[in-house]
Amino acid sequence: MNLDERSWETIAADSVLLKAVSNWREEPEKWLEYSIDRLNETVRVNPLREDIEWVENWLQEIGAVKIEWFTGVGSAWTLPFPRGKAEGKVKTILSALHETGRLTRQEAVSMIPAIALDAKPGDLVLDMCASPGSKTTQIAEHLEGRGIVMANDIASSRINTLVANTKRHGSITPMITHHDGRFIPKVPKTGFDKILVDAPCTGSATTRKNPDVWEKWLPSGGKSLHKLQLELLVKAINLTKPGGRIVYSTCSLDPIENEAVISEILRSDEGISLIPVSDILADIPGRSGMTDWPQLDDLGRISKQSEAVSSMLAPTKNSIKKELKKCLRIWNDDVEAGGFFVAILEKSEDYNEENVDYDRFIEPEKVKPDEDNFPQPISSETEEMILNTLGWNEKNLWIRGKSILWSTPKAKEIWKSDRSKRSGRTFIPGKRWRPLRVIHLGLISVKLQDGKLERIVGKAAPRMVKNIKHGKSMVSTQVIDELLSGLEPPAYEIDLELDKIRGGHILVEENEDICLPVWIGGRVSLMISEQERRILRAKRKLPIILKIEEE
Repeated sequence: MNLDERSWETIAADSVLLKAVSNWREEPEKWLEYSIDRLNETVRVNPLREDIEWVENWLQEIGAVKIEWFTGVGSAWTLPFPRGKAEGKVKTILSALHETGRLTRQEAVSMIPAIALDAKPGDLVLDMCASPGSKTTQIAEHLEGRGIVMANDIASSRINTLVANTKRHGSITPMITHHDGRFIPKVPKTGFDKILVDAPCTGSATTRKNPDVWEKWLPSGGKSLHKLQLELLVKAINLTKPGGRIVYSTCSLDPIENEAVISEILRSDEGISLIPVSDILADIPGRSGMTDWPQLDDLGRISKQSEAVSSMLAPTKNSIKKELKKCLRIWNDDVEAGGFFVAILEKSEDYNEENVDYDRFIEPEKVKPDEDNFPQPISSETEEMILNTLGWNEKNLWIRGKSILWSTPKAKEIWKSDRSKRSGRTFIPGKRWRPLRVIHLGLISVKLQDGKLERIVGKAAPRMVKNIKHGKSMVSTQVIDELLSGLEPPAYEIDLELDKIRGGHILVEENEDICLPVWIGGRVSLMISEQERRILRAKRKLPIILKIEEE
């Protein structure tokens, strides 16, 4: 019988995964009952945006329900339809809310690791395996515009997605890097406050999102990833400051990918202990980590322990078993959603860091400059030009190509810091990125043309407008409504002063409820995306005029 002629229920009932689950827990049939139906859409509301209250009211109006166990900043919601099944105006507004960064579409259980990490404003955080970026943006929300979340990914194909999603979100704290997580340079040398290792896994807990798992999952998949998962976690421990926190998570149910990795760390590193996840995530239903598990073959049957790599075996020490109970194992039927595994590791304050005997110290003048496409601190000339043009006295600006990037003081600390190469034996002085490969940084705020300011970027305008002295004008509510409704009035009809201005400018509503970046030529034209226009029109209950809106 062809795959498309069989129901997923039938495939699931015959799957190796169900056989494996039968060896991992009681009542596997109950788990199966909650592991087939497609998930409803879930979203996270961005608390860094000024209109969070309007967004939450809109969600309530369409029948969304707040996720009560979500204890991060902002809020999370379950929508009254499966992902991709929104219709009509709801579909249009939902898409616009996501594209403008007010919402992030994210599976509910995927929000748990960032809550467990508990990043604070000012922290230096590493998201080691970050793409597509939903956890990165969630961490950025915790940072509240202070600190850095270094979002790393190994795959060139995924970096573009990661950059796009952080740009969409609009925070100044992300820094995108491109490395194999196992070989990320220790930059800065003091290490990170907190690290998230959301490790590559077989996805055995994602059957409600990826039903192909039912037919494709085999125990050998977890065994093949186990070494990589362990190496990533070992590297994360090396990169974390003494006293720092590491969260290890997967969307897998397989103990080989979860508890076995944690058990091996506890066995080999006395400076690492576990924090009970239930202490941090008290409201999330779940179960303690497993302390014993069998080895399985690819038919889901118990195989000989002697055939397994030692790090995959269940621990024999009671002290390690006691620690493993502090992990959180979420089964689909516990939360009526997807499954997940989370462990919170803590590096002791007196952790014995190994001293590196460097083979060589590279003199600053002999280090090759960073590639042109890496972000660089702006020159004093560019800084003066921005100050004179906008009256914007921001000290955390960078340049890449024709874009001015707005970041935080933490980014400059990283850039200035000394570091070693991934081999750990070559010392490189600071004031450069190398050997760190920085692909993107912060928020694109200003565009340049021939070294001069061309315009302020739409997503940055609301955050910048209160900090700039020039390049903005107050206008009436009527003017704002006309622009949002699709009209492009001549500048002289709005204000005699605007008639003397050419190029990029910001119009601020008289009651300061809204600001709009515009381009002033013969007429005044909006410089925001159509998705942003849709949201602003919806908020102000303006009639739809543009033909592009007719659907």
